[in-house]
Amino acid sequence: MNKTFIFLSFLMGVIVLSSNYLVQFPINHYGLSEILTYGAFTYPIAFLITDLANRSFGKLIAQKIVYVGFFIGVGSTVLFSTNFQDLISIRIAFGSGIAFFVAQLLDVQIFDRLRKKKWFIAPLTSSIIGSVVDTFLFFSISFYATGVPWVTLSFGDLSVKLIVALAMLIPFRVLLNTFKPVS
Repeated sequence: MNKTFIFLSFLMGVIVLSSNYLVQFPINHYGLSEILTYGAFTYPIAFLITDLANRSFGKLIAQKIVYVGFFIGVGSTVLFSTNFQDLISIRIAFGSGIAFFVAQLLDVQIFDRLRKKKWFIAPLTSSIIGSVVDTFLFFSISFYATGVPWVTLSFGDLSVKLIVALAMLIPFRVLLNTFKPVS
């Protein structure tokens, strides 16, 4: 379990750091620049990691992976991606940390309560609710009253996150044989 714990924690940190970096770049194709950033495509992978850890090792280990992933991802964001002369950059780091922490820990709790249902209920429900909470917290903290069209960006972001959460059921199902459920 130690190697898997370290791997999942590191992967969680990389996903958070990548998403925090990519959220700064709107998709400038097909008129999507006002409603979508690249970060929407990577962040839902964090829920997959949390859910696989929860399924395999239980709630407490999943929470620890969230803590370590938070430290790696948000810590790296603050150290390497935050321009302390730019208020939006600071708000992105702060908003990311709060949104990630609340949404991931909520995901852990919801997944744990639904773990005995059909295989797809717990990861889908926890990821959807976590994505809604994450999106609202992140965009409101990071971009409220900045001139950035955060409401439309948040709806576009959430739409993609929900689609990706649905798509993440495929690797979740495939990896269930690798990540055996906790008894």
